[in-house]
Amino acid sequence: MRGRYRWWIGGLLFASTVINYLDRQTLSVLAPHLKTEFHWSNETFALVIIAFRLAYTLFQALSGRWLDRFGTRNALSISVLWYSTAAMLTSLAVGFRSFCGFRFLLGAGEAGNWPGATKAVSEWFPRSERGWAVALFDSGSSVGAAIAAPLVPFLYLYFGDWRPAFLITGALGFLWLIAWRHSYYPPETHPRITAEERRMILEDRAAEAGVSQEPGGPEVPAGVLLRLRQTWGAIASRGLTDPVWFMITDWFAVYLVSKGFKIEETAMGFWVPFLAADLGNFFGGGFSSWLIARGWSVGRARRTLIVAGGFGVLALIPAAFMHSLLPLVSCFAIATFSYAVMSTMALSLPADLYEPRAVGSVAGWSGAAAGAGTLVSTYLIGVVADRFSFQPILITASLVPLGAAILVVWLVRNTDASGRGVLKTI
Repeated sequence: MRGRYRWWIGGLLFASTVINYLDRQTLSVLAPHLKTEFHWSNETFALVIIAFRLAYTLFQALSGRWLDRFGTRNALSISVLWYSTAAMLTSLAVGFRSFCGFRFLLGAGEAGNWPGATKAVSEWFPRSERGWAVALFDSGSSVGAAIAAPLVPFLYLYFGDWRPAFLITGALGFLWLIAWRHSYYPPETHPRITAEERRMILEDRAAEAGVSQEPGGPEVPAGVLLRLRQTWGAIASRGLTDPVWFMITDWFAVYLVSKGFKIEETAMGFWVPFLAADLGNFFGGGFSSWLIARGWSVGRARRTLIVAGGFGVLALIPAAFMHSLLPLVSCFAIATFSYAVMSTMALSLPADLYEPRAVGSVAGWSGAAAGAGTLVSTYLIGVVADRFSFQPILITASLVPLGAAILVVWLVRNTDASGRGVLKTI
Protein backbone atom coordinates (compact mmCIF):
# COMPACT_ATOMS: atom_id res chain seq x y z
CA MET A 1 0.00 0.00 0.00
CA ARG A 2 3.02 2.31 -0.24
CA GLY A 3 1.81 5.64 -1.61
CA ARG A 4 -1.83 4.43 -1.40
CA TYR A 5 -2.35 3.99 2.32
CA ARG A 6 -5.62 5.90 2.02
CA TRP A 7 -7.12 2.87 0.26
CA TRP A 8 -6.21 0.66 3.20
CA ILE A 9 -8.18 3.11 5.33
CA GLY A 10 -11.02 2.88 2.81
CA GLY A 11 -10.87 -0.92 3.06
CA LEU A 12 -11.24 -0.76 6.83
CA LEU A 13 -14.27 1.52 6.45
CA PHE A 14 -15.73 -1.00 4.00
CA ALA A 15 -15.13 -3.84 6.48
CA SER A 16 -16.79 -1.95 9.34
CA THR A 17 -19.87 -1.39 7.16
CA VAL A 18 -20.02 -5.07 6.17
CA ILE A 19 -19.94 -6.09 9.84
CA ASN A 20 -22.44 -3.34 10.71
CA TYR A 21 -24.94 -4.75 8.22
CA LEU A 22 -24.30 -8.38 9.13
CA ASP A 23 -25.25 -7.53 12.69
CA ARG A 24 -28.45 -5.70 11.77
CA GLN A 25 -29.51 -8.10 8.99
CA THR A 26 -29.29 -11.16 11.22
CA LEU A 27 -32.68 -10.24 12.68
CA SER A 28 -34.26 -9.50 9.29
CA VAL A 29 -33.14 -12.79 7.73
CA LEU A 30 -34.36 -14.71 10.78
CA ALA A 31 -37.65 -12.77 10.83
CA PRO A 32 -39.85 -15.54 9.37
CA HIS A 33 -38.58 -18.00 12.02
CA LEU A 34 -38.79 -15.50 14.88
CA LYS A 35 -42.30 -14.43 13.89
CA THR A 36 -43.39 -18.07 14.05
CA GLU A 37 -41.62 -18.87 17.33
CA PHE A 38 -42.82 -15.77 19.17
CA HIS A 39 -46.19 -15.43 17.37
CA TRP A 40 -45.50 -11.93 16.08
CA SER A 41 -47.64 -10.14 13.51
CA ASN A 42 -46.05 -7.82 10.95
CA GLU A 43 -47.04 -4.89 13.14
CA THR A 44 -45.28 -6.45 16.16
CA PHE A 45 -42.16 -7.17 14.11
CA ALA A 46 -42.25 -3.55 12.93
CA LEU A 47 -42.06 -2.41 16.56
CA VAL A 48 -38.90 -4.49 17.07
CA ILE A 49 -37.37 -2.79 14.02
CA ILE A 50 -38.54 0.61 15.31
CA ALA A 51 -36.65 0.05 18.58
CA PHE A 52 -33.46 -0.11 16.50
CA ARG A 53 -34.44 2.83 14.31
CA LEU A 54 -35.36 5.04 17.26
CA ALA A 55 -31.91 4.67 18.81
CA TYR A 56 -30.27 4.95 15.39
CA THR A 57 -32.08 8.23 14.72
CA LEU A 58 -31.35 9.82 18.08
CA PHE A 59 -27.69 8.83 18.15
CA GLN A 60 -26.96 9.74 14.52
CA ALA A 61 -27.42 13.41 15.34
CA LEU A 62 -25.33 13.08 18.50
CA SER A 63 -22.62 10.93 16.93
CA GLY A 64 -21.90 13.48 14.20
CA ARG A 65 -21.18 16.25 16.71
CA TRP A 66 -19.24 13.79 18.84
CA LEU A 67 -17.08 12.81 15.85
CA ASP A 68 -16.24 16.43 15.09
CA ARG A 69 -15.31 16.98 18.72
CA PHE A 70 -13.34 13.82 19.62
CA GLY A 71 -12.00 12.62 16.27
CA THR A 72 -12.64 9.78 13.87
CA ARG A 73 -10.30 7.20 15.39
CA ASN A 74 -11.70 7.19 18.91
CA ALA A 75 -15.35 7.76 18.03
CA LEU A 76 -15.52 4.89 15.52
CA SER A 77 -13.68 2.60 17.93
CA ILE A 78 -16.33 3.15 20.61
CA SER A 79 -19.14 2.75 18.06
CA VAL A 80 -17.94 -0.66 16.84
CA LEU A 81 -17.18 -1.89 20.37
CA TRP A 82 -20.68 -0.86 21.45
CA TYR A 83 -22.69 -2.39 18.62
CA SER A 84 -20.67 -5.63 18.50
CA THR A 85 -21.39 -6.18 22.19
CA ALA A 86 -25.09 -5.37 21.67
CA ALA A 87 -25.30 -7.79 18.73
CA MET A 88 -23.91 -10.64 20.80
CA LEU A 89 -26.20 -9.83 23.74
CA THR A 90 -29.22 -10.27 21.43
CA SER A 91 -28.65 -14.03 21.74
CA LEU A 92 -30.03 -13.66 25.29
CA ALA A 93 -33.41 -12.31 24.12
CA VAL A 94 -36.47 -14.24 25.30
CA GLY A 95 -39.33 -12.27 23.76
CA PHE A 96 -40.65 -9.04 22.35
CA ARG A 97 -39.45 -6.68 25.09
CA SER A 98 -35.92 -8.06 25.33
CA PHE A 99 -35.56 -8.02 21.53
CA CYS A 100 -36.62 -4.37 21.55
CA GLY A 101 -34.11 -3.55 24.28
CA PHE A 102 -31.17 -5.22 22.58
CA ARG A 103 -32.08 -3.75 19.19
CA PHE A 104 -32.21 -0.29 20.77
CA LEU A 105 -28.65 -0.80 22.06
CA LEU A 106 -27.54 -2.03 18.64
CA GLY A 107 -29.00 1.03 16.93
CA ALA A 108 -27.29 3.39 19.38
CA GLY A 109 -23.90 1.86 18.56
CA GLU A 110 -24.35 1.51 14.80
CA ALA A 111 -25.36 5.16 14.45
CA GLY A 112 -21.72 6.27 14.37
CA ASN A 113 -20.63 4.22 11.35
CA TRP A 114 -21.82 6.37 8.45
CA PRO A 115 -20.95 9.79 9.89
CA GLY A 116 -17.58 8.37 10.95
CA ALA A 117 -16.83 6.84 7.56
CA THR A 118 -17.89 10.04 5.77
CA LYS A 119 -15.62 12.10 8.00
CA ALA A 120 -12.71 9.70 7.43
CA VAL A 121 -13.17 10.03 3.66
CA SER A 122 -13.12 13.84 3.94
CA GLU A 123 -9.85 13.60 5.87
CA TRP A 124 -8.07 11.09 3.66
CA PHE A 125 -9.29 11.38 0.04
CA PRO A 126 -8.94 14.11 -2.59
CA ARG A 127 -11.98 15.28 -4.56
CA SER A 128 -11.16 13.15 -7.61
CA GLU A 129 -11.26 9.95 -5.51
CA ARG A 130 -13.94 10.77 -2.97
CA GLY A 131 -16.77 9.26 -4.99
CA TRP A 132 -14.86 5.99 -5.26
CA ALA A 133 -14.04 6.03 -1.54
CA VAL A 134 -17.67 6.62 -0.53
CA ALA A 135 -18.77 3.88 -2.94
CA LEU A 136 -16.25 1.53 -1.34
CA PHE A 137 -17.42 1.94 2.23
CA ASP A 138 -21.12 2.28 1.38
CA SER A 139 -20.99 -0.92 -0.70
CA GLY A 140 -20.34 -2.69 2.57
CA SER A 141 -24.04 -2.33 3.37
CA SER A 142 -25.12 -4.38 0.36
CA VAL A 143 -22.21 -6.81 0.76
CA GLY A 144 -23.10 -7.34 4.42
CA ALA A 145 -26.75 -7.89 3.53
CA ALA A 146 -25.77 -10.26 0.70
CA ILE A 147 -23.51 -12.28 2.99
CA ALA A 148 -26.21 -12.43 5.66
CA ALA A 149 -28.69 -13.95 3.19
CA PRO A 150 -26.91 -17.36 2.93
CA LEU A 151 -24.82 -17.20 6.14
CA VAL A 152 -27.56 -16.64 8.70
CA PRO A 153 -29.91 -19.40 7.41
CA PHE A 154 -26.89 -21.76 7.30
CA LEU A 155 -26.04 -20.98 10.94
CA TYR A 156 -29.69 -21.43 11.90
CA LEU A 157 -29.91 -24.82 10.20
CA TYR A 158 -26.46 -25.97 11.40
CA PHE A 159 -27.05 -25.19 15.08
CA GLY A 160 -30.81 -25.75 15.02
CA ASP A 161 -31.26 -22.47 16.88
CA TRP A 162 -31.17 -18.75 16.04
CA ARG A 163 -29.01 -17.65 19.00
CA PRO A 164 -25.55 -18.68 17.66
CA ALA A 165 -26.14 -16.52 14.57
CA PHE A 166 -26.18 -13.39 16.74
CA LEU A 167 -23.10 -14.50 18.68
CA ILE A 168 -20.98 -15.29 15.62
CA THR A 169 -21.83 -12.21 13.54
CA GLY A 170 -21.45 -9.95 16.58
CA ALA A 171 -17.96 -11.24 17.37
CA LEU A 172 -16.54 -10.01 14.04
CA GLY A 173 -16.46 -6.39 15.20
CA PHE A 174 -13.84 -7.15 17.85
CA LEU A 175 -11.44 -8.42 15.17
CA TRP A 176 -11.98 -5.26 13.13
CA LEU A 177 -11.31 -3.08 16.15
CA ILE A 178 -7.76 -4.43 16.49
CA ALA A 179 -6.90 -3.50 12.89
CA TRP A 180 -8.54 -0.07 13.20
CA ARG A 181 -6.69 0.96 16.34
CA HIS A 182 -3.41 -0.08 14.74
CA SER A 183 -4.05 1.63 11.39
CA TYR A 184 -6.00 4.87 11.75
CA TYR A 185 -4.50 8.29 12.45
CA PRO A 186 -5.12 11.59 10.61
CA PRO A 187 -2.87 11.94 7.54
CA GLU A 188 -1.15 14.98 9.09
CA THR A 189 0.35 12.81 11.84
CA HIS A 190 0.19 9.28 10.42
CA PRO A 191 3.52 7.44 10.91
CA ARG A 192 3.15 5.05 7.97
CA ILE A 193 2.21 7.11 4.89
CA THR A 194 4.72 8.52 2.44
CA ALA A 195 5.56 12.20 2.31
CA GLU A 196 4.19 12.31 -1.25
CA GLU A 197 0.80 10.90 -0.27
CA ARG A 198 0.56 13.22 2.73
CA ARG A 199 1.38 16.24 0.58
CA MET A 200 -1.15 15.23 -2.09
CA ILE A 201 -3.96 14.89 0.45
CA LEU A 202 -3.23 18.16 2.24
CA GLU A 203 -2.66 20.19 -0.92
CA ASP A 204 -5.96 19.01 -2.42
CA ARG A 205 -7.73 19.85 0.82
CA ALA A 206 -6.28 23.35 0.83
CA ALA A 207 -7.01 23.91 -2.87
CA GLU A 208 -10.61 22.80 -2.38
CA ALA A 209 -11.32 25.57 0.11
CA GLY A 210 -8.68 28.05 -0.94
CA VAL A 211 -7.28 27.98 2.59
CA SER A 212 -5.59 25.49 4.86
CA GLN A 213 -8.05 23.12 6.49
CA GLU A 214 -7.32 21.32 9.71
CA PRO A 215 -9.67 18.47 10.69
CA GLY A 216 -9.19 19.36 14.33
CA GLY A 217 -10.13 23.05 13.95
CA PRO A 218 -12.79 24.79 16.05
CA GLU A 219 -16.22 23.19 16.03
CA VAL A 220 -18.73 24.99 13.79
CA PRO A 221 -21.87 26.09 15.68
CA ALA A 222 -24.95 24.11 14.72
CA GLY A 223 -26.91 27.30 14.02
CA VAL A 224 -24.40 28.38 11.37
CA LEU A 225 -24.76 25.09 9.50
CA LEU A 226 -28.54 24.92 9.79
CA ARG A 227 -28.94 28.35 8.23
CA LEU A 228 -27.37 27.07 4.99
CA ARG A 229 -29.73 25.73 2.33
CA GLN A 230 -27.08 23.19 1.29
CA THR A 231 -27.35 21.58 4.73
CA TRP A 232 -31.04 20.96 4.17
CA GLY A 233 -30.36 19.58 0.71
CA ALA A 234 -27.90 17.10 2.19
CA ILE A 235 -30.42 16.17 4.88
CA ALA A 236 -33.21 15.65 2.33
CA SER A 237 -30.97 13.54 0.09
CA ARG A 238 -30.84 10.86 2.77
CA GLY A 239 -34.00 11.52 4.74
CA LEU A 240 -36.17 10.69 1.72
CA THR A 241 -34.11 7.87 0.20
CA ASP A 242 -32.71 5.75 3.03
CA PRO A 243 -36.20 4.62 4.20
CA VAL A 244 -36.60 2.90 0.82
CA TRP A 245 -33.40 0.93 1.34
CA PHE A 246 -34.34 -0.01 4.90
CA MET A 247 -37.78 -1.10 3.69
CA ILE A 248 -36.04 -3.59 1.39
CA THR A 249 -33.42 -4.79 3.86
CA ASP A 250 -35.89 -5.18 6.75
CA TRP A 251 -38.87 -6.57 4.88
CA PHE A 252 -37.63 -8.35 1.73
CA ALA A 253 -37.55 -11.77 3.42
CA VAL A 254 -41.06 -11.21 4.81
CA TYR A 255 -42.24 -9.99 1.40
CA LEU A 256 -40.94 -13.11 -0.35
CA VAL A 257 -42.69 -15.32 2.20
CA SER A 258 -45.91 -13.34 1.67
CA LYS A 259 -45.63 -14.20 -2.03
CA GLY A 260 -45.45 -17.91 -1.20
CA PHE A 261 -41.68 -18.43 -1.44
CA LYS A 262 -39.62 -20.23 1.22
CA ILE A 263 -36.63 -18.16 2.28
CA GLU A 264 -34.30 -21.20 2.45
CA GLU A 265 -35.18 -22.04 -1.17
CA THR A 266 -34.76 -18.50 -2.50
CA ALA A 267 -31.38 -17.54 -1.01
CA MET A 268 -29.99 -16.70 -4.44
CA GLY A 269 -32.97 -14.52 -5.30
CA PHE A 270 -32.70 -12.82 -1.91
CA TRP A 271 -29.05 -12.12 -2.62
CA VAL A 272 -29.44 -10.53 -6.08
CA PRO A 273 -30.88 -7.09 -5.10
CA PHE A 274 -28.04 -6.60 -2.64
CA LEU A 275 -25.45 -7.49 -5.27
CA ALA A 276 -27.14 -4.97 -7.57
CA ALA A 277 -26.88 -2.33 -4.84
CA ASP A 278 -23.17 -3.10 -4.53
CA LEU A 279 -22.72 -2.53 -8.26
CA GLY A 280 -24.74 0.68 -8.00
CA ASN A 281 -22.41 2.01 -5.32
CA PHE A 282 -19.37 1.59 -7.52
CA PHE A 283 -21.12 2.81 -10.65
CA GLY A 284 -22.22 5.98 -8.88
CA GLY A 285 -18.83 6.63 -7.33
CA GLY A 286 -16.86 5.73 -10.44
CA PHE A 287 -19.03 7.53 -12.97
CA SER A 288 -19.24 10.72 -10.91
CA SER A 289 -15.43 10.68 -10.53
CA TRP A 290 -15.13 10.15 -14.30
CA LEU A 291 -17.38 13.15 -14.97
CA ILE A 292 -15.42 15.34 -12.55
CA ALA A 293 -12.12 14.30 -14.15
CA ARG A 294 -13.54 15.46 -17.50
CA GLY A 295 -14.40 18.93 -16.31
CA TRP A 296 -17.83 18.62 -14.74
CA SER A 297 -18.25 20.47 -11.46
CA VAL A 298 -18.69 18.31 -8.38
CA GLY A 299 -22.22 19.63 -7.81
CA ARG A 300 -23.37 18.97 -11.37
CA ALA A 301 -21.98 15.42 -11.36
CA ARG A 302 -23.63 14.57 -8.04
CA ARG A 303 -27.01 16.09 -8.97
CA THR A 304 -27.13 14.33 -12.35
CA LEU A 305 -26.69 10.89 -10.84
CA ILE A 306 -29.15 11.59 -8.02
CA VAL A 307 -31.84 12.46 -10.58
CA ALA A 308 -31.06 9.38 -12.70
CA GLY A 309 -31.23 7.17 -9.62
CA GLY A 310 -34.58 8.64 -8.62
CA PHE A 311 -36.10 7.50 -11.89
CA GLY A 312 -34.56 4.02 -11.59
CA VAL A 313 -36.24 3.33 -8.25
CA LEU A 314 -39.59 3.44 -10.09
CA ALA A 315 -38.89 -0.22 -10.93
CA LEU A 316 -40.52 -1.07 -7.59
CA ILE A 317 -43.94 -0.32 -9.12
CA PRO A 318 -44.08 -3.37 -11.44
CA ALA A 319 -42.50 -5.50 -8.68
CA ALA A 320 -45.59 -4.86 -6.58
CA PHE A 321 -47.75 -6.84 -9.04
CA MET A 322 -45.45 -9.78 -9.87
CA HIS A 323 -45.69 -13.36 -8.59
CA SER A 324 -42.81 -15.00 -10.47
CA LEU A 325 -39.49 -14.93 -8.61
CA LEU A 326 -37.12 -14.01 -11.47
CA PRO A 327 -38.92 -10.88 -12.80
CA LEU A 328 -39.77 -9.78 -9.25
CA VAL A 329 -36.16 -10.03 -8.12
CA SER A 330 -35.02 -8.31 -11.34
CA CYS A 331 -37.22 -5.28 -10.63
CA PHE A 332 -35.91 -5.11 -7.07
CA ALA A 333 -32.37 -5.31 -8.44
CA ILE A 334 -32.96 -2.34 -10.77
CA ALA A 335 -34.41 -0.37 -7.87
CA THR A 336 -31.58 -1.20 -5.44
CA PHE A 337 -28.94 -0.42 -8.09
CA SER A 338 -30.58 2.97 -8.64
CA TYR A 339 -30.97 3.63 -4.94
CA ALA A 340 -27.27 2.83 -4.38
CA VAL A 341 -26.27 5.35 -7.05
CA MET A 342 -28.31 7.99 -5.20
CA SER A 343 -26.98 6.88 -1.82
CA THR A 344 -23.34 7.16 -2.86
CA MET A 345 -23.93 10.71 -4.09
CA ALA A 346 -25.91 11.64 -0.96
CA LEU A 347 -23.18 10.31 1.32
CA SER A 348 -20.61 12.32 -0.62
CA LEU A 349 -22.43 15.62 -0.19
CA PRO A 350 -21.28 16.52 3.36
CA ALA A 351 -17.62 16.01 2.38
CA ASP A 352 -18.21 17.87 -0.91
CA LEU A 353 -19.92 20.83 0.72
CA TYR A 354 -18.13 21.42 4.03
CA GLU A 355 -14.73 21.65 5.62
CA PRO A 356 -13.71 18.50 7.56
CA ARG A 357 -14.51 20.10 10.93
CA ALA A 358 -18.21 20.27 9.98
CA VAL A 359 -18.58 17.06 7.95
CA GLY A 360 -19.45 14.82 10.90
CA SER A 361 -22.21 17.15 12.07
CA VAL A 362 -23.95 17.39 8.69
CA ALA A 363 -23.52 13.67 8.02
CA GLY A 364 -24.99 12.93 11.44
CA TRP A 365 -28.01 15.15 10.88
CA SER A 366 -28.55 13.55 7.47
CA GLY A 367 -28.47 10.13 9.08
CA ALA A 368 -30.87 11.28 11.78
CA ALA A 369 -33.30 12.47 9.10
CA ALA A 370 -32.99 9.08 7.42
CA GLY A 371 -33.70 7.42 10.74
CA ALA A 372 -36.73 9.61 11.43
CA GLY A 373 -38.18 8.83 8.01
CA THR A 374 -37.52 5.14 8.56
CA LEU A 375 -39.24 5.19 11.96
CA VAL A 376 -42.44 6.44 10.38
CA SER A 377 -42.23 4.24 7.31
CA THR A 378 -41.43 1.08 9.30
CA TYR A 379 -44.53 1.40 11.47
CA LEU A 380 -46.72 2.18 8.46
CA ILE A 381 -45.30 -0.82 6.58
CA GLY A 382 -46.26 -3.14 9.44
CA VAL A 383 -49.79 -1.73 9.65
CA VAL A 384 -50.43 -1.63 5.89
CA ALA A 385 -48.94 -5.10 5.28
CA ASP A 386 -51.20 -6.62 7.95
CA ARG A 387 -54.38 -4.81 6.91
CA PHE A 388 -53.92 -4.58 3.13
CA SER A 389 -50.83 -5.79 1.26
CA PHE A 390 -47.32 -4.78 0.23
CA GLN A 391 -48.53 -3.22 -3.05
CA PRO A 392 -49.24 0.33 -1.78
CA ILE A 393 -45.98 0.18 0.19
CA LEU A 394 -43.87 -0.53 -2.90
CA ILE A 395 -45.66 2.05 -5.04
CA THR A 396 -45.11 4.79 -2.45
CA ALA A 397 -41.47 3.74 -1.93
CA SER A 398 -40.82 4.04 -5.65
CA LEU A 399 -42.06 7.66 -5.82
CA VAL A 400 -40.47 9.25 -2.75
CA PRO A 401 -36.86 9.26 -4.11
CA LEU A 402 -37.98 11.45 -7.01
CA GLY A 403 -39.05 14.04 -4.46
CA ALA A 404 -35.59 13.81 -2.90
CA ALA A 405 -33.96 14.36 -6.29
CA ILE A 406 -36.03 17.51 -6.89
CA LEU A 407 -35.03 18.95 -3.52
CA VAL A 408 -31.34 18.23 -4.10
CA VAL A 409 -31.41 19.95 -7.51
CA TRP A 410 -33.06 22.97 -5.90
CA LEU A 411 -31.02 23.25 -2.68
CA VAL A 412 -27.52 21.91 -3.38
CA ARG A 413 -26.11 24.73 -5.48
CA ASN A 414 -23.44 27.38 -5.10
CA THR A 415 -24.64 30.53 -3.34
CA ASP A 416 -23.03 33.73 -2.09
CA ALA A 417 -21.84 31.78 0.97
CA SER A 418 -19.98 29.19 -1.13
CA GLY A 419 -16.22 29.42 -0.88
CA ARG A 420 -16.46 31.53 2.25
CA GLY A 421 -16.10 30.19 5.77
CA VAL A 422 -17.06 26.55 6.28
CA LEU A 423 -18.92 26.11 2.96
CA LYS A 424 -17.03 24.98 -0.16
CA THR A 425 -17.73 25.81 -3.81
CA ILE A 426 -19.11 22.84 -5.74
